[in-house]
Amino acid sequence: MLRTNHAREGSIIRGELHWTCGDQPSGWIGYTAFMHEVGGERLELSYTNTRQGERLEKRQTVYLTHTVPNYGGKRWWMLCPVSARRVGKLYLPQGGDIFASRQAWRLGYQSQRDVPRDRPFERLFRLQKKLGCEQGWEQPIFKPKGMWERTWQRHLAEYWKLDEQCAIEMAAVMARFSR
Repeated sequence: MLRTNHAREGSIIRGELHWTCGDQPSGWIGYTAFMHEVGGERLELSYTNTRQGERLEKRQTVYLTHTVPNYGGKRWWMLCPVSARRVGKLYLPQGGDIFASRQAWRLGYQSQRDVPRDRPFERLFRLQKKLGCEQGWEQPIFKPKGMWERTWQRHLAEYWKLDEQCAIEMAAVMARFSR
């Protein structure tokens, strides 16, 4: 928020952040960044939470702290309201009522939820996305304009290796279904 001037040291700034899912508006949050009090820096959040069809207006205060990196300046952190842990991001998962750290909500990373048979597919889709191609198993890839030939050859070799691993995993799944 500091990098985008939604908060500035020594001042009070109010605003709203909006986001979309696809092309449809999917959420907003109002905030007030109190950065004028040394040692009392905080964000006050106001948002609407829907629980069991009922819309609830919520207000939450998130305190801020900072560290001084070796290279100078300040690195700002939020303090998790649940664990008081210094974090860079807070989360409000579906069904949650307050913003808290990933650890407080016991949220895992996507890679921790992937089963081993899905890993080649995930790596293949990541490579396709990196190359700007349509994602999916057996979707063709193409060399992006401006890419060096040796880089393209390395990506192409990786693509065929992952495609083979995906075929092996898919054959194993199909064998399980045919039993």
